[in-house]
Amino acid sequence: MTTEILVFSLFFLFALNTPIAIAIGVASILGILIHGDFSMMMVVQRMFGGVDSFHLMAVPLFMFVGVIMEAGGISRRIIDFANSIVGWLPGGLAAVTIVSAMFFAGISGSAAADTAAVGAILIPAMKESGYESDFAAAVQASGGSIGVIIPPSIPMIIFGYLTGASIGQLFAGGILPGVLMGVSLVGVATFISWKKGYAATTRFSIDRVLENFKRAILALGTPVIILGGILFGIFTATESAAVAVVYALVIGMFVYKKITVKDLPRLFRDGAIISSIVMFIIATASIFSWIAAIENIPASIAGTLLGMTNDPVILLLIINLILLIAGTFVETTAALILLVPMITAMVSILGIDMVQLGVIVVTNLAIGMLTPPMGICLIVSGSISDDTLVAVSRRIVPFLAVLLMDLLIITFYPPLTMWLAHLVGR
Repeated sequence: MTTEILVFSLFFLFALNTPIAIAIGVASILGILIHGDFSMMMVVQRMFGGVDSFHLMAVPLFMFVGVIMEAGGISRRIIDFANSIVGWLPGGLAAVTIVSAMFFAGISGSAAADTAAVGAILIPAMKESGYESDFAAAVQASGGSIGVIIPPSIPMIIFGYLTGASIGQLFAGGILPGVLMGVSLVGVATFISWKKGYAATTRFSIDRVLENFKRAILALGTPVIILGGILFGIFTATESAAVAVVYALVIGMFVYKKITVKDLPRLFRDGAIISSIVMFIIATASIFSWIAAIENIPASIAGTLLGMTNDPVILLLIINLILLIAGTFVETTAALILLVPMITAMVSILGIDMVQLGVIVVTNLAIGMLTPPMGICLIVSGSISDDTLVAVSRRIVPFLAVLLMDLLIITFYPPLTMWLAHLVGR
């Protein structure tokens, strides 16, 4: 009975468009009340325990880095550098949008932050250059989704926290898949731009590339610190996030001089608000996952799937389908906490490394950020371009198609993920 109430109330609240954290929390409390063997104090204890983790400290820190870098004038320098690299392609601004998002992905770890930071500059620029508004929004949304694949990645930190997988290896494993997705999206955007007759923005010049690289080198230093420190074992993901915050503040305040002491209270407030949303979801989802574990829901679902087939290829395809559907309707953090226990129960049958599984899971949920109604990247980019969700959703289809092909490559070609991950593990 508890299981039925838990699942039904959760989906009922989702259908009512209840905020994710509230829906999960209310459903969990109903489950505890129906179960009857636990005090309501367990709600507080589980919420606190769900976020009381050294690994999870990296989440608000990486999100705060994104806030600082945006305020510190970093976006413009990264965009200029990206323009000098790919601006010569047909529809140069579309390619620049995606490459800029790839660079920014190495800073914030958040797809929504990437979409907003780059889109605020490039969506208006594309519209002014004659690009169709909904196409500009779709390009930005697709590029922004890479923000959770190229490290640092907040969903990968959460996956590592849930499973015990090495966050450093997860970060390393996401690099090549993120590059594959970025190159694929640039190819789609360039082809469509060529068909539409959108022009290049510049001619390729090594001198221009080097000049813009010099201007952007300090901005690009943030992902170098984050990734280099983790990959070479200098510090953990959480420590790298703290170092990145200090570095970003120093660059923003004393080098680019875009941030003043008076700005700090606002930046701390913005960082706290953005981080609290994610942490609140983690806290309430921790209650849900606890009561679900007591009711043996993950193992039951895993058993049902294994009863259908024990072929690892078919199972991986089913898991991908479940994750794609979940990403369409459920926020990424909540989907991770709700579904990862069920998926990891099948790891021994799947015969794949936990790191590869983590990259597969996060890639699925990244694609879910491009599908309505919960497609956060679509919503953010559409709000910037003043287009409806339906309009942007129509234009995202070719980008989704190529990302689905990339997902199959990531799923069934382990070296793409595991080559760099193994180097970190040595």
